[in-house]
Amino acid sequence: MPLFARQERMEDMLATIEWEFRATASLTGRSQIQPQVLQAMAEVPRNEFVPAAQKNSAFANSPLPIGAGQTISQPFIVALMTDLLNIAPDHRILEIGTGSGYQTAVLAKLARQVFSIEILSSLARQAEQRLAGQDFHNIRLKTGDGYLGWAEEAPFDGIIVTAAASHSPEPLREQLKNGGRLVIPVGVPGLHQDLLLIEKTGEEFRTTSVLGVVFVPLIRKQDAS
Repeated sequence: MPLFARQERMEDMLATIEWEFRATASLTGRSQIQPQVLQAMAEVPRNEFVPAAQKNSAFANSPLPIGAGQTISQPFIVALMTDLLNIAPDHRILEIGTGSGYQTAVLAKLARQVFSIEILSSLARQAEQRLAGQDFHNIRLKTGDGYLGWAEEAPFDGIIVTAAASHSPEPLREQLKNGGRLVIPVGVPGLHQDLLLIEKTGEEFRTTSVLGVVFVPLIRKQDAS
């Protein structure tokens, strides 16, 4: 894709994200994306995180297949979930479901360190190669069951889950710092799912339903074997 065409499509994608924030404000309570999140989206070339067959659609505001029955999320949803985390420059973030590595890269533009877990080894290898090509130095990846989190690196300022679970996993809630945020889609695959924001204060958790969403299901170790 020529540079000028990529830049034009990127600008269209960013404008669409801003429009989607305004259009869904009555549901999400967020009419504007944080400028630093929009800048992070602008700095990560989405076309570098999709398969060759999807390059021409890389900047469309829609999910795209990335292989192994998985998808790269719609840019607006990536932006919204990132925005909900309220990432500060000194934060340590855990991502469950590396996928293509695109969401990982956006997080790494904002946080001090990003830890990301992918259960499918084929996707994990591809994501590692893509991220290495983008010259990130604040990302740690591993292959494993994301439901269990990354206990040896906890606690985290924020946790983001990029696949739908039937409930919010207790290990992830336990690995949040006081004041930390967990953003996770919860519901039945193929039916209703809610994007939840779970905020930890002391021993209490406050849950807010943000938006109806559609995600692939969260895979557990027994499902991946």
